[in-house]
Amino acid sequence: MKIYRNEKFTRIVFSNENSFSLFFTNFLIEEKKLKEENIIVQVSDNINVSKEDLLLFLDIAIQKKGNGTSFVILNPEIDVDDFPENLNIVPTLQEAEDIIEMEAIERELGF
Repeated sequence: MKIYRNEKFTRIVFSNENSFSLFFTNFLIEEKKLKEENIIVQVSDNINVSKEDLLLFLDIAIQKKGNGTSFVILNPEIDVDDFPENLNIVPTLQEAEDIIEMEAIERELGF
C-alpha cells in the first residue's frame, strides 16, 4: 500500500499486496487514522477485484459522507452502473479530484 497526501485528499494506492483481502485489512487500519480526510482509493490493475470486494467500501463511503468528507474509488475497469449511487467510482484521478471538489461545494451550500 502506498499513501500520498496533499491539502485536498489522501490517495491510497493498492499496489504491493498480493490479495484484495490483505489490502482491505491494511486499508481499515489506515482509514482509522484518516477520519477527517478525503480519501481516494486507487485499485491496482494487477489484481482481480470483484464487485463484492468493492462493496466492502460502501459503509466507509457512507460514514465519510456523514462526517463531511469524501470517499472515491479510482478504477478505469469498473462499470459504475453495477454499484449503488452513494459509492463514488471513477476512471481517472482528475475525476476523483473533481468529485471531492463538487462534494465540498455541496457541503458549503448545505446540500
